[in-house]
Amino acid sequence: MVSLTANTTPKPFLSTPFLPHLHLHPHPSLFKPSPKPLSISALILPYSSTPSRNQNQKQQPPQLQQVYQPYRAPPSPLPARYRTLDTLARLEILTNRLGLWFEYASLIPSLISEGFTSSTLEEITGIPSIEQNLLVVAGQVRDSLIEATDAETVSYFDNSGSAEILYEIRILNTPQRAAAARFIIKHGFDANRAEELARSMKDHPRRFEERGWEYFDGNIPGDCLAFMFFRQAHEHKTASSPDWTLPALQKALEMAETERARLRVLEDLEGKEEEAEIEDEVVTAAPVPVVRLVYGEVAESSAVVVLPVCRAEGREMEVQEAPWECGMRGNFGIVEAEKSWSGWVVLPGWLPIAGLGRGGAVVRFPKAKGVLPWKDKRKDVEEEILVVVDRGQKEVVAEDGFYLVVGGGNGSGDEALKVERGVKLKQTGVESSLGTVLLVVRPPRDDVEDQLVDDD
Repeated sequence: MVSLTANTTPKPFLSTPFLPHLHLHPHPSLFKPSPKPLSISALILPYSSTPSRNQNQKQQPPQLQQVYQPYRAPPSPLPARYRTLDTLARLEILTNRLGLWFEYASLIPSLISEGFTSSTLEEITGIPSIEQNLLVVAGQVRDSLIEATDAETVSYFDNSGSAEILYEIRILNTPQRAAAARFIIKHGFDANRAEELARSMKDHPRRFEERGWEYFDGNIPGDCLAFMFFRQAHEHKTASSPDWTLPALQKALEMAETERARLRVLEDLEGKEEEAEIEDEVVTAAPVPVVRLVYGEVAESSAVVVLPVCRAEGREMEVQEAPWECGMRGNFGIVEAEKSWSGWVVLPGWLPIAGLGRGGAVVRFPKAKGVLPWKDKRKDVEEEILVVVDRGQKEVVAEDGFYLVVGGGNGSGDEALKVERGVKLKQTGVESSLGTVLLVVRPPRDDVEDQLVDDD
């Protein structure tokens, strides 16, 4: 260490030999007081032309050993015969759907990587964007099956209709896809059944707290599907729908693969068959649907039905006098009828009445009590109902059908309108009615839960 001190004290004027010796002082304005001494510290290191080994390690971080690896391009997803084709040729193959579906489906990602969008491809090739996505995803599912199962199973899905089936099992992992594919081939499932299977396999682990879950093996597709039907059977039983409980258990028995699962389904199935024999009248309930209208349902319907309304108090005469010819015509859907009528109702285009043409009418009953031919245990028997009838079908031809009659069709002299079973009318010899009942409609209610579930 060396300490250097800088002395800045001004030197006095020196005399010269040519001038008299005079003591001269600088001008007061030129005089400045000497500042404090300035200390400077420095570290002097010995010079070395070659750095030491330790210094070199500190100054330069050690470098990792580089291993030479030649570049390998990723494998092309395109089939060999498509790799040399230009863009126009690929578009032509897609447009005409040349080759197998999974081969030309692989062209879609390659074209999108070149700058095409799904909407542009739709305009050029005519393949909708939704179908493009379906083909690409189904092709990826098929590729995963190549590594997970045998070639015979994979080749089953080479036909054009298999893309929809493979798309439905996309939610499963690779081993599950392979098991599901073999089960689909065994039972000849279509896309809808494949969707049920995939959802049951995906959903099975989350249902471990539900009744009977431990009897069904989650690694076996048939057991997963059987458990789904088994669970639905008990859910419909709670919802008081015996017309679905028994078929659901029968489906569960058909799909179950393990003996443990089959025995569990048989235990409930035998009990339900005994109940069906005891409560045969309940199980063989009428096919006429009884629905409850929901607030705003008419406004949201894409198709509606306009029908004349008859009052139950008007009895047979008013039902016969209601217009027979009425419908919505023109671009604005203007309702036109063969004659004027005071009451009309607009209902959603439900399936039972969607094709109702000449002779359709609605009978309004102020109270449901005593009108319908079954014992209604609900508390809403005092509410108003609408009965949709087809007056063009008056003949009693079906024993399991329902018909609008006067006084129950028993000739007792009672002229009140009622709905009666065809089997009862057959037993009493009645062969004609005022019309076949197609639908019974209940009014909307404020409680949302009741609106979301069909009454019958």
